[in-house]
Amino acid sequence: MFQDSQDMRTNLSELGEFGLIDHLTKGFEPKLSSTVKAIGDDAAVLNFENKYTVVTTDLLVEGVHFDLAYMPLKHLGYKAVMVNASDVYAMNAKATQITVSIAASNRFPVEALEELYSGIELAAKLYNIDVVGGDTTSSTSGLLISITALGIADKEDIVYRSGAKPNDLLVVTGDLGAAYMGLQILEREKEVFKANPNAQPDLDPYTYLIERQLKPEARKDIAPLLKELGVKPTSMIDISDGLSSEIIHLCKNSQVGANLYEEKIPLDPAVISVCEEFDIDSTTIALSGGEDYELLFTISQEDYDKIKANPNLTVIGHMAEEKEGMHLITRANQKLPLIARGWNSMEDKNEKSDKKE
Repeated sequence: MFQDSQDMRTNLSELGEFGLIDHLTKGFEPKLSSTVKAIGDDAAVLNFENKYTVVTTDLLVEGVHFDLAYMPLKHLGYKAVMVNASDVYAMNAKATQITVSIAASNRFPVEALEELYSGIELAAKLYNIDVVGGDTTSSTSGLLISITALGIADKEDIVYRSGAKPNDLLVVTGDLGAAYMGLQILEREKEVFKANPNAQPDLDPYTYLIERQLKPEARKDIAPLLKELGVKPTSMIDISDGLSSEIIHLCKNSQVGANLYEEKIPLDPAVISVCEEFDIDSTTIALSGGEDYELLFTISQEDYDKIKANPNLTVIGHMAEEKEGMHLITRANQKLPLIARGWNSMEDKNEKSDKKE
């Protein structure tokens, strides 16, 4: 589960709550001018001057959102930050601060939580985010992580889910489906290990897919890129639950329809190859897989020339009148209703593969 030796195991009770907080957060030094007071008082003090502030929270629960049989704690800490930062970037804002709260059972020594926090610290450093507070408590059922992220943007730069108009172009960043297929590989190897603990998995052919699952990167580059191109999206959302679910969210919030073209969906060759290996349809994985943490947004048709040559962006369809509905146009030119089959955190875990909402 995680590396641990009995002679280097410090029980949480030895430090106590406040000692543990001090120990885990001693490396977090605020870097941003907007952080007036970080960890060490009853509340953080932030000064954003005339900026709009965005706030988002995500809760990750062991056994529901992650499996420590194959998720290293350092990766988990990193991913927990990405999950929240992605929601900030989906508002066309810049992530600035986070608070981190955890609940851990007594099976986790201090050294394990150090690994978790080293991943949080690395993500915060690379994404220029200050860790400004949080909480720790005990748990009777494994590990829980709750992160609240704050971000800032000028009033005129904020993008909501509700601004798409008929004929707007539907655009996605990066490629889709890799994170879900990475999860399938990890789940398969977990079952192999359970059957034969001496088996040594060869994961080299799946490096990209596994990295997309265990160490995703939020798209902090897209807001400045669009600004440089002179493009402001009319609506935007991040892809955590699958492409189809997110398109439906945009349509419902904007009161429009949509046409998504199957042949335009960006897929990495590794996804196509592993989908063939698992005998799974790659389009289904892109539509329903989730955890890609790419951005999905709409732009006015007048802005097409500004983005058409950019390798980070792919036009995958367009919005329509609400009465036309939401459809997938297949490679055979069939028009199929777009259905949300992304992950539902309230479903029985035994009924559906576990993915992050």
